[in-house]
Amino acid sequence: MVIVIGAGLAGCETTYQIAKAGIEVTLYEMKPKKFTPAHTNKEFAEIVCSNSFKSNLLTNACGLLKEELRRLDSLLIKCADETAVPAGQALAVDRDKYAKLVTEKIKKLKNVKIEEAEVRSRRSFKRPCTRGDNSYCNRPTYNRCVKQRDIRHYRRRQTSLL
Repeated sequence: MVIVIGAGLAGCETTYQIAKAGIEVTLYEMKPKKFTPAHTNKEFAEIVCSNSFKSNLLTNACGLLKEELRRLDSLLIKCADETAVPAGQALAVDRDKYAKLVTEKIKKLKNVKIEEAEVRSRRSFKRPCTRGDNSYCNRPTYNRCVKQRDIRHYRRRQTSLL
């Protein structure tokens, strides 16, 4: 399992690519429980500045990068193309439709679990317990519920691998 913190642009693309590879993902997002002064809606991938992703022309770096992302099945570029608004040779999006579409696509992924919580430290994570009861443990221990002697063994093992 992989933990992704934040459902902004990078967090959403990361979650999508990892989930697409068949790996379970837990995505932590503080909205809608907490907002920053820049955020105004509860959706993922909220664009808070310009709605333009710059040029779409293949004759410059911005356009070439977007074309490469399309070929690599980028969720963000796919959603941008679907919610594009007229902007000359640039790729610009309707902010609200874009954020809503990204949110819907992330939430539809079967191996993605969304935790609406702010991550302030490692103690914020809910970790799967190894007791076999599929519960979660909030102890700050290396992604599993272990006894103190197991932590010492884990540290020794990690040191020997270096």
